[in-house]
Amino acid sequence: MNTLPAVPSPSPVTALQVASPHRWKVLAAGVAANASFAAVFSGIPVTSLVLRSDYQLSNAQLGWVLGLLSLGVALGELPWGLLTDRLGDRKVLLAGLLGCSVALGLLILNALPGHGTAAYGWLCGGLMLAGLLGGSVNGASGRAIMGWFADGERGLAMSIRQTAVPLGGGAGALVLPTLAAHTGFGAVYGVLMAACLGSVALVLLWLREPPVMPHVIASAASAAPAAPALRRLLVWRLALGIGLLCAPQVALISFGGIFLHEVGQAGLLAISVLLTLVQVGAAVARIASGRWTDRRGRRRAYLRTCALASAALFALLGGLASHAMSTSLFWLALVLVVAGVVVSAWHGVAYTELAVVAGPAQVGTALGLGNSCVFLVFFLCAQAVPLLLQWQGWQAVWLGTAGVALLVWFLFPPPPSSPA
Repeated sequence: MNTLPAVPSPSPVTALQVASPHRWKVLAAGVAANASFAAVFSGIPVTSLVLRSDYQLSNAQLGWVLGLLSLGVALGELPWGLLTDRLGDRKVLLAGLLGCSVALGLLILNALPGHGTAAYGWLCGGLMLAGLLGGSVNGASGRAIMGWFADGERGLAMSIRQTAVPLGGGAGALVLPTLAAHTGFGAVYGVLMAACLGSVALVLLWLREPPVMPHVIASAASAAPAAPALRRLLVWRLALGIGLLCAPQVALISFGGIFLHEVGQAGLLAISVLLTLVQVGAAVARIASGRWTDRRGRRRAYLRTCALASAALFALLGGLASHAMSTSLFWLALVLVVAGVVVSAWHGVAYTELAVVAGPAQVGTALGLGNSCVFLVFFLCAQAVPLLLQWQGWQAVWLGTAGVALLVWFLFPPPPSSPA
């Protein structure tokens, strides 16, 4: 990557944006990196029925296995974000994607169901390592995209990047359960490893620093440094709100298939199709919301609206679960899909707002903090859902997640006096 000597180089986000067509290649590389890792952390949970059966796990053990994948991401996100601000996007993305590929290879070698009692330990360790290393893609790709796109495009670009999560998860939901049931988990881990390695190739080809104009460098060098992102209350409110609003989402993604099977008597094919609809609908909603907020502003108002709507929909799902005997699969599936789309629509807008609030030199750190909160919630949610199920059944699960979404409405900062 080219640098200019003798002048401190600002973060890419401070660069004067140039309408270079290469920015779309950077975005494509970021989308591919996020999609390949999303297929890991969102796709593997969708195999939960087969995973529980093949590995002979209890619900509590299943929650622990899936939770460790999220815990690995949570532990790695902030350090990866700090490294991204120091080393740049390219190095961090390559290190994380290659490391995740190695972890998936270890799962193939040591953690298949036929490998005896040691397979469970390897499964836990391998999934946690995959999360720890692969989580680098979130902050690094976000920093690259914020650098290449101008203010009027960032919401759309970040939302497109965030569509990689439901698209990668959707591809996993469509393919991985059937692959696991008919071919085995060796094929599952192999397909995921191939996807990560394919993303490595795109990063090598397309990802580089954005163009920087000399007078922008001079002004950035003379500007007073912003307060550290980790010491700012507004950054923490946004990051915690982002994390907590993922609780209903991860409960639905990880346990929605079991809910549809136990309450609605849905088969494996129907479950795969419905969860794929959630992911595809979320991808469309993310792009639309990014474009809408780029044109209208008011990102914070939009985020608060999503939190309130999610609370209402998950409360409705809890009400249907309490009357499961008289509720058809159609209504359960309809409300679950709509709730899944709404609770997944806001991510690109939220990360854009978090990056803008943090300031150009601390984008990686802020996004790393946000994603640490997200995946810590993923881990805690995977442990809490089995306990809620044992306590009061599915009604408690969905009403509990509705309460978390309502809390986020109070946590997200209200809109400023002028559009964000």
